[in-house]
Amino acid sequence: MQSCKRATELMSQQLDRELSASEKMSLRMHLFMCRHCRKCNTQFRVLHDLASARSRDGKDGER
Repeated sequence: MQSCKRATELMSQQLDRELSASEKMSLRMHLFMCRHCRKCNTQFRVLHDLASARSRDGKDGER
């Protein structure tokens, strides 16, 4: 099993680029076994989605 550190690196990278097939499989297997990383992955996605929505709405950088 890969380390949680490597899994979080892949979680971050998957938001910016397409992971290779082996990276996807490795991350999926890790997430299947590690509840802490599953929660982290959910948090990554929520933050990414919120930031993307804010940017699309043209509010990026406004105060």
